[in-house]
Amino acid sequence: MSGHSSAAAAQTGSNPFLRAVAAISTLAGWCSAAMIVSAVLITCQMIVIRYVLNGSTVWQTEAVIYLMIAATLLGLSYVQRLRGHVNVDLIPLSLPPRIRFVLALTTSVLTIAIVAVILWYGYEYWHFAWERGWRSDTVWGVKLWIPYLAIPVGFGLLLLQLVADFIALLLGIEKPFGLE
Repeated sequence: MSGHSSAAAAQTGSNPFLRAVAAISTLAGWCSAAMIVSAVLITCQMIVIRYVLNGSTVWQTEAVIYLMIAATLLGLSYVQRLRGHVNVDLIPLSLPPRIRFVLALTTSVLTIAIVAVILWYGYEYWHFAWERGWRSDTVWGVKLWIPYLAIPVGFGLLLLQLVADFIALLLGIEKPFGLE
């Protein structure tokens, strides 16, 4: 509809900060993919233990849940880098370039502010779990600060990518909403 590829990654130009953030977001994406593959393998192992060997599983279900949630949170920055989040460009398409630029700056600032708030409270939540030694109420009894760490790390990486996108927009490396 807008004439641009939906698979276009964020532009970095020759800016070293933007390139470093892009590399970090890509690494986060690879880690996220590895977590998903691990969750699938653990699920297969759990099926063999339960239904083939008729044994009980202790840690598998909980590990798969934590891995999938962590993969989702750590993958946020990579999806942002690839412009894979939901994007409705009906309004930006109908606006003149200058107003489109102002709208892009405004939405970027608001998104950065919201993600920063989520990061703040996510860090507090993780810190409570770590400081108070919270454990899950399961047989496995995992220390909850470990899976909860995905909240501040994931939103911190997303915030970093959003700041890089904002800088690329200000420097003219990236066009508002990817539109010419």
